[in-house]
Amino acid sequence: MPLYTSKLGSPDGRIVKKDFEAASAKILRQSLEEQGFSVFELKEKPFQFLWDKGIARRRVDNKTLLTFNQELLVLIKAGLPIIQVLDTILERLEKGKLPEILREVREDIKGGASLSDSFEKHPKVFPHLYVASIRAGERTGDLPQNIKRYTLFLKRIEALRKKLYSAMVYPAILVFFSVVVVSVLFIFVVPEFSKVFADAGTQLPLATRILMTAAGLLKKYILLLIVLGIAGLAMFRRWAATETGRFRVDGLKLKIPLLGDIWGKYSVASFTRTFASVLASGIPIVESLKMCAGTLNNKVLERKLLEAVVRVEEGTRLSIALESARLMPPLAIRMLGVGETTGSLEEMLSDISEYFEDEIDGRLTVLTSIIEPVILICMGLFIGTIVITMYLPIFKLAGAAG
Repeated sequence: MPLYTSKLGSPDGRIVKKDFEAASAKILRQSLEEQGFSVFELKEKPFQFLWDKGIARRRVDNKTLLTFNQELLVLIKAGLPIIQVLDTILERLEKGKLPEILREVREDIKGGASLSDSFEKHPKVFPHLYVASIRAGERTGDLPQNIKRYTLFLKRIEALRKKLYSAMVYPAILVFFSVVVVSVLFIFVVPEFSKVFADAGTQLPLATRILMTAAGLLKKYILLLIVLGIAGLAMFRRWAATETGRFRVDGLKLKIPLLGDIWGKYSVASFTRTFASVLASGIPIVESLKMCAGTLNNKVLERKLLEAVVRVEEGTRLSIALESARLMPPLAIRMLGVGETTGSLEEMLSDISEYFEDEIDGRLTVLTSIIEPVILICMGLFIGTIVITMYLPIFKLAGAAG
C-alpha cells in the first residue's frame, strides 16, 4: 500500500508528524479524523519503491526484539503499570524504528486498547506469533510467563539460524575468491599470453585456442554479461516471489543433495519449536497449527501441513495426520504419538525440535568438512588446467627446438 506522511493535531493539543500506510488518502484522512486527530497536511511520499525497502519499512531485528522482551518481562514482573513500563523502556531506547512504534503503542493503550491489539497494528515489527502469545497471556492472566516462553523460543531459533549461516560463511568466501581468481586470469593474464603467441606466429593447440577465444569474449563482453546477470537475477527474484515460483523454488531446495535435507530439518525444527511454544500459551491445537505454518518457510512443507490441519479438523489424531502428510520422519512421528498419548505434547515437541537441531548440527559439520576440500580441489584443478593449457604452445616450441 502507498505510504503517506502527515501533520496532525492530536486530541491533547500537540502537533505530531507520522507516516501511515493506507489504500488511499481519503480513507486515511477519514480514519484519522474518526480517531480524533485534526489533519493539517496529508501527502503521498515520493519514490515508493525506495521506501518499500528503505528506512520507512525496515523490520526490527531479532536481537532488538529479544532485548525489548527481556526488559518488558522484568518490568511487568516488578508490578509496574504497562504505561510506566513503556515509558521506562523508551527512556533507554535511542532513535530507530522500535521507539517510534512503542510511542504509538503507548498512545493506543492510553486510549483504552490492550497491549496485544496495540502490537497487532504493527505486523512488520511484532510477528503474528508474538501478538498471539501476548493475547493468550492477557486472556489467561499469566502475561509474564508467556513473554518468558516467547523469549526462550526466540533465543533458540536465533541460535539455530546463526549456526546455519555461520556454517555457510567459509564455503561462500572460498567460492567468491575462486570466481575472482579465475576472472582475473581470463581477463588480464590469458590475453597477455595471446599477444606473445601471436607474435611467435606458431600454430596453437586446440585447447589453447579455445581458452584464448573464451578469454577474449569474456574481456570484450564483460560489462554486457554483468548487466545480463543482474537483470536475470532480478527477473528470477521477481518470479520466485510469485506463488508458483516460490513453490517450485522451495521444492527444488528440498531436492538438493545434502543441503535439501538440512533445509528440511531446519524448517521442521523451527515449526516444532514454535508449535510447542504456542500450545503452551493455551491456544487451541488447530489454531496453533495454522499460526505456525509460516514458520516452516517453505511452501511445499506448508501445503503438506495445511493438508494435515484439515485432517485434524475432521477428527484425526495429530500424529496420524502428520504421518499421512509425510512432514516428519517416522521417529519424530512416534515421539509425537507418545506425547499425545501421555498428555505431554508440548514437551515432546520440544524434544523433537532438539533432536532435529542436533541432526542439523551433525549434518552441518559433515557438510562443511566435505565442501571446503572439494572447493579447494576444484579451484586448483581449474586454475591448473588454465595454466597448463597456456603453457602447451611453449612445450611444443621447446620440443620443436630440441
